[in-house]
Amino acid sequence: MLTVEHLSSRYGRIEALHDVTLHVAAGEIIALVGSNGAGKTTLLKALSGVQPIVAGRVRFDGREIQRIAAHRRVRLGLVQVPEGRQVFGPLSVEENLLVGAWTRGRAIADDLARIFVTFPMLADFRHRAAGTLSGGQQQMLAIGRALMARPRLLLLDEPSMGLAPLLIDQIFAIIADIRSQGVTVLVVEQNVQAALAIADRGYVLETGRITLEGSGRSLICDDRVRQAYLGVHVDA
Repeated sequence: MLTVEHLSSRYGRIEALHDVTLHVAAGEIIALVGSNGAGKTTLLKALSGVQPIVAGRVRFDGREIQRIAAHRRVRLGLVQVPEGRQVFGPLSVEENLLVGAWTRGRAIADDLARIFVTFPMLADFRHRAAGTLSGGQQQMLAIGRALMARPRLLLLDEPSMGLAPLLIDQIFAIIADIRSQGVTVLVVEQNVQAALAIADRGYVLETGRITLEGSGRSLICDDRVRQAYLGVHVDA
């Protein structure tokens, strides 16, 4: 579904991504993990069209999209849930969800009902200002808003950030459920254990470069990942 070939991106003279190559097959959950500042968010922004790409190609369903505007990528089915939720605080929960469907025009009532089934809490708070919700509730709203665009590939940027452990488990269960509904998922996470536990495959990004790749299970068992990201001391 998604192929990234030798992608590089810069902030001014600073190269944030260098020669990144990866792929996402339809129906997969792919985890992109790494430490803070590794370039994970930059990569998602580049895929979404809000961060310039200085070299490389991005193909979505075989079509090159690196020169396509961000809003047109959403129409193609490439939709991102941004880091930090970024809900529209003064708007109600329902209004935030409707904003997510702005590219689709009409015939969204069924999708709105489906979101309220997936996230019953949002139905309870549908008329409440989004800015008054807790962090976990806002994360569910941000995911619901993205689903209103009917994504084919959902990009999730740090969905567990700032959440309590119980809510983190709930969010990752929701991600697995989203895949079961036919949506492919690329999730960026600092919570390496949680992300790789649900991932079919994963990539490790360090200082803007892919350094490891493999199945989620193999990466969890990799001594380099265990020592660098899971806090496990590995004897030489």
